[in-house]
Amino acid sequence: MRMLIALLSTLLLTGCLASDPLSGKNDPKSPWWDLGFTEPYYMEVWVEDSAVEDINEKLFRRTGGGSATGGQPAANSESAKGWKGVGVGGKSVIGADLPKRIFVRWQSVVEPQTYRVWIDVPEEARQLMRTATDRRCPATPGQTASYMASVNLGLAPGGIVQVWVRDECSHPIKVARVQAEVEPLGPHLGKSNGHYYPLSENSKRYIEQYGIPYGSW
Repeated sequence: MRMLIALLSTLLLTGCLASDPLSGKNDPKSPWWDLGFTEPYYMEVWVEDSAVEDINEKLFRRTGGGSATGGQPAANSESAKGWKGVGVGGKSVIGADLPKRIFVRWQSVVEPQTYRVWIDVPEEARQLMRTATDRRCPATPGQTASYMASVNLGLAPGGIVQVWVRDECSHPIKVARVQAEVEPLGPHLGKSNGHYYPLSENSKRYIEQYGIPYGSW
């Protein structure tokens, strides 16, 4: 009897999946998710450190750092205002379940200033991350679901952090915006004698001509 019930359950599940063209339950997927960083155009940052606490309250240190995804298009006074795009890629947080909190400490090289913050990740974001790999995009039902979920942190002057995750169609969805605090020890936790990561000549010229558009992020 138990074997018959198991067989019927399997057939029922198979039938449900077959009748749902948007199901990605059986599509290939990574067991992990990516953490990436984005900067506004010309507003260069250097990520010193990051960490993740997952929903099981397990802490993962040094989950990513270095430069962020950005751009330096033809310079004009509007280029650096707002968010023109969200970076792709990042570093996989190996071993982590979905994120509960994310820590980041970074240099806003254009100011210069060093910031730090713990970000509480809302349940909405985790649900979108689950859907991204479990559901196919309605616009392209013949394509497999996303292979990996992702979180991207936008780091802007003034200590502003925007948080995006991607939905099942790979569209970035804003799920949080937070204000970081100044790191009192300064760059590199005071171990660099106050020296910041070098700013590119293009960013220097942009800032000299147009300034930093605080309040636009």
